[in-house]
Amino acid sequence: MCGIVGYVGTGKAVDAVVEGLRSLEYRGYDSAGCAWRDGSAIKVVKTKGRVADLEGALPAGVNSTEAIGHTRWATHGAPLDCNAHPHFSFDNRIVLVHNGIIDNYIELRKELIAGGISKDAFLSDTDSEVIAHLIASVYKGDVLAAVEEIIPRLDGAYALAVMAAEEAGKIIAVRKGSPLAIGIGKDEVILGSDAVPILPHTNKVIFLNDNQVAICTAQGVTLRQDGVEVHMDITEITWSPEAAQKGGYKHFMLKEIFEQPQVMNELVRQKIELSKEIDMAPIFHLEDLGIPDEYFNEVSRIVLVAQGTAYNAGMIGRNLIERTARIPSYAEYAADFYYRDPILDPSVLVIAITQSGETMDTLHAVRSARANNCKVISIVNTVGSTIARESDGVFYMRCGPEIGVASTKAFTAMIASLYILALKMAQVRQTLECSDLVRRTQDLKQVGPRVEAVLSTANYIKQIAIKYKDANNFLFLGRGTGWPLAMEGALKLKEVSYIHAEGYDAAEMKHGPIALIDENMPCLFIALKGKKYDKVISNIQEVKARGGKVIAIASHNDNSIADMVDDVIYIRAESGVMNSIVCSVPLQILAYYIAEARGCDVDKPKNLAKSVTVE
Repeated sequence: MCGIVGYVGTGKAVDAVVEGLRSLEYRGYDSAGCAWRDGSAIKVVKTKGRVADLEGALPAGVNSTEAIGHTRWATHGAPLDCNAHPHFSFDNRIVLVHNGIIDNYIELRKELIAGGISKDAFLSDTDSEVIAHLIASVYKGDVLAAVEEIIPRLDGAYALAVMAAEEAGKIIAVRKGSPLAIGIGKDEVILGSDAVPILPHTNKVIFLNDNQVAICTAQGVTLRQDGVEVHMDITEITWSPEAAQKGGYKHFMLKEIFEQPQVMNELVRQKIELSKEIDMAPIFHLEDLGIPDEYFNEVSRIVLVAQGTAYNAGMIGRNLIERTARIPSYAEYAADFYYRDPILDPSVLVIAITQSGETMDTLHAVRSARANNCKVISIVNTVGSTIARESDGVFYMRCGPEIGVASTKAFTAMIASLYILALKMAQVRQTLECSDLVRRTQDLKQVGPRVEAVLSTANYIKQIAIKYKDANNFLFLGRGTGWPLAMEGALKLKEVSYIHAEGYDAAEMKHGPIALIDENMPCLFIALKGKKYDKVISNIQEVKARGGKVIAIASHNDNSIADMVDDVIYIRAESGVMNSIVCSVPLQILAYYIAEARGCDVDKPKNLAKSVTVE
């Protein structure tokens, strides 16, 4: 869950690395460091804190053309200077940065000490330092050979960028389990944990596969696997470097909340083609799926696997698929799915949902499903990511880079993507009439403008947020698709504001959570008009009878709810299941403004990183 950047070429390597680290700080921000070549030696500066602290510690005017850097999210060892990367080997001949976890590092450390390396050579509490010592222990002047020799001995996940003091102009990169991308520019090569730090230099990117080793020089990249040179697949990234900038917004989270109308409009434009003839079926452009239509008639059940925000989207997707395609569907936490040894057969379709395409638990679930001969479709934002490459088919959301740690636009894009996929399956299985398919796709076209309408009320929602900013606890409650929305609203609030929040199905309230209700427990209800509306109103009355404070997200034409609650946020609720997208936006805005009012660092919430690439 750390960020790696490397540069070798003809430009200013340290400047490129620091700028790259700044763009990757959402992957980790408790310490940072940089190593660069200085003649026949390698210099290192590293410090606890953020990239700004590293910048202040670096000497001015470094003109090196070869450097590696790292921004850390601590796993082994506290955020201290000594635990920051890069790490030197015991003889200062090897230096490296590492993302991942080495499971057998204690055993390797014992072996190295038994082999003659002094205990005093181990200067950190990290698993990563052991790798540097291990490479140095077999190094004979060829860093590539040394790296290839030791990687079979590493158990766990890793992405490495390695420099040798005696071999100028060369960086060795290798990955297993943790992501690593390499950009090929003019007389320069740039490494990154994802494409964001690469794009200011080039849009031509190689995404390393597991067990691939890259030799990076100013002249280009050579790729090896199992000791043999292999072909490189180069991906051209379509979004611009400016897409990863704040664009005048105070925080990336706020920017990404406000990007959602554009994301919705573009997703629908790319994926759905409607005929001018009203009775003509829509055409779904899902060429990346790579799965023949007839397969969907053979599916016995669907399992949606994900973690965190993506899991909440999967809960909504489960409902969308069952309502439209009439296939039994189940949402599963990917980690539990993998370790539970689930009952699978080739008739089960597994849908993996992940913004980054690198979530380790979800990747394990994908590999488990494929090992059981299940087809896997991934819903992914990041082109060329590991999960996308290892799936049978992929639905790219293409919502642009999401930098804010708390996911917003990717969540709503996941819901829309799942709905489009559900409608495609319904079309193939003939479980919806053509007129119903047309109506539902037309509904999708209205989502962007309705999200825009919610965004126009942001200042009003901000005032509600300020009112509740000092709460210590929060309950979010809803029924149907309102339940996963309640879970997502609670997750957003706790992520960025550090208020303890829980999301429940409102039907569960009398089974325990009602014991918590008093005047100090704000409760937010998803209370849209529909078949469960009266039940939700009953739950609201139960909270009010116990002195609780109630915020409601309600339908625009609900003329009575304002008299029952303390605060109400209205949305245009006219598009059936697509209300879940529109309804999620005020939850995001509320969480953002509560966090801002509490003085929290919204884009860098404590203890969190954007992409969870370790277990």
